[in-house]
Amino acid sequence: MERTTEINRLTWALAITTVYFFAELIGGLLTNSLALLSDAGHMLSDIAALGLSLFAFRMARRPATAQKTYGYHRLEIVVALLNGLALWLVVGMIFHAAYNRLFDPPEVESLGMLVIAAIGLGVNIAAGAILYGSHHECLNLQGALLHVISDALGSIGAIAAAMIMLMTSWTIADPIISIFIGLLILYTSWSPIKESIGILMQSVPRGIDLGRVQEAIVQVRGVIQVHDLHVWSVTSGVFTLTAHAVIDGRENLQQVLNEIEGVLKDRFRIEHTTIQLETEDRGEREFQAF
Repeated sequence: MERTTEINRLTWALAITTVYFFAELIGGLLTNSLALLSDAGHMLSDIAALGLSLFAFRMARRPATAQKTYGYHRLEIVVALLNGLALWLVVGMIFHAAYNRLFDPPEVESLGMLVIAAIGLGVNIAAGAILYGSHHECLNLQGALLHVISDALGSIGAIAAAMIMLMTSWTIADPIISIFIGLLILYTSWSPIKESIGILMQSVPRGIDLGRVQEAIVQVRGVIQVHDLHVWSVTSGVFTLTAHAVIDGRENLQQVLNEIEGVLKDRFRIEHTTIQLETEDRGEREFQAF
């Protein structure tokens, strides 16, 4: 499975994010802004997330081996899960720092904070635009994009905090908005974490109804019954199915198998299938023996 486009997009997004991380870190230290430092910390996690995603894509291009018969595609899902969990770690650090500042809010250079946060938002929008075009079918890229979106939320929060402090001198706005940013990150990160765990647990892929798959197979001429049906994802968009199909012995088994595979590919985008065909009389013999 080629990922050339995704690799190129990730490389550009990683370069942009890395350059601005240092600018935001220095700006946060100079202005004494927790919101900016939180955003810089989050941007550091973005760099790690984009780097891991890039590594996973490159590894996934390696061919399968005798020991790894599916290749390295599942590594993309592991990285997507790690990226989601890394967001939770960043949120914990934000909450800890914000809690300490709630009771003793320091002075913040609001104008400098506003300028740096605005530039950061522009950087995040640029990185997000680069990643957006290819994220729909790939959970790994969704995780990387989620980091960038969450970081954009952090920039928006920092802008809001800076404007509030400029107008009111209410310095406690900095840690309060940082907490709000953390809550938003927790909310947006749950879905890819849940989906990653589902793939690793070999759950039925999102968007596929196992009952409809079984019904579609049974509707193929010559198929009497389907049992031991399993559908799971190797990685994002790569679906695998195994099943036993009881067939009318008078039918051409190869033709029936071809029709089943065609239905699964056309209706459910399932291309990797292992289907054991059983004739009706075999099923009856096994039942009598039992």
